[in-house]
Amino acid sequence: MGRIYVVGLGPGKEEYMTYEAAKALEESDVIIGYTVYIDLIKDRYQGKELLTTGMRQEKARCSLCLSKALEGKTVSLVCSGDSGVYGMASLMLEIAEGEEVDIKVISGITAALSGGAVLGAPLSHDFCVISLSDHLTPWELIEKRLRCAAMGDFAMAIYNPSSKMRKDYLKRACDILLEVIEKERVCGFVRNIGRDDESYCLCTLEELKDKQVDMFTTVFIGNSTTKVIDGRLVTPRGYLKND
Repeated sequence: MGRIYVVGLGPGKEEYMTYEAAKALEESDVIIGYTVYIDLIKDRYQGKELLTTGMRQEKARCSLCLSKALEGKTVSLVCSGDSGVYGMASLMLEIAEGEEVDIKVISGITAALSGGAVLGAPLSHDFCVISLSDHLTPWELIEKRLRCAAMGDFAMAIYNPSSKMRKDYLKRACDILLEVIEKERVCGFVRNIGRDDESYCLCTLEELKDKQVDMFTTVFIGNSTTKVIDGRLVTPRGYLKND
């Protein structure tokens, strides 16, 4: 029986990849992924069969993995971050339903965690992750989730905050949050997490509305207790309140 590993590579550099992910890639005969992600690992795995597809060819990518696995090969399908967080794990499991193939999902460090570490500790209490991409999710549902998260006083990690086709989506999201949250709420964002040109910024929600970000940026919205401590974004867990 063939095997498919659905592998989360982490945010970028090799040191962010888990040992389990590296081991799965070493065991694989074939590694398949979006071109940008294969480029991150191609030097290390030159002896493997490396196959790529372009953006928005996710179904074709999973079908290619399945066909290779049904030939009896061990295949890794790679994603950035974690394969189960806006990654390929769910689609791969759907496409392979009922097939005689062994699928193992390999977790990775998603942008909410790696980006949060760059800023400090913004997700130390209850938090949610919301994508602003309406490619697969209606904008009306995204709006509902933003409002509910704000009313629930969740800290938030915002994925896909902007793109060439969605330049004003972060501004629209901030306007929705400002219906519930005060304009001074502390926020931050990190661009190119784990890569050589990584950068970050702390700001208020009001200031965030006018920031220029892109698809390589992860945005963080604090909850009502979040504060800046020595230049770091921190959401207290609550330990000091009980002293």
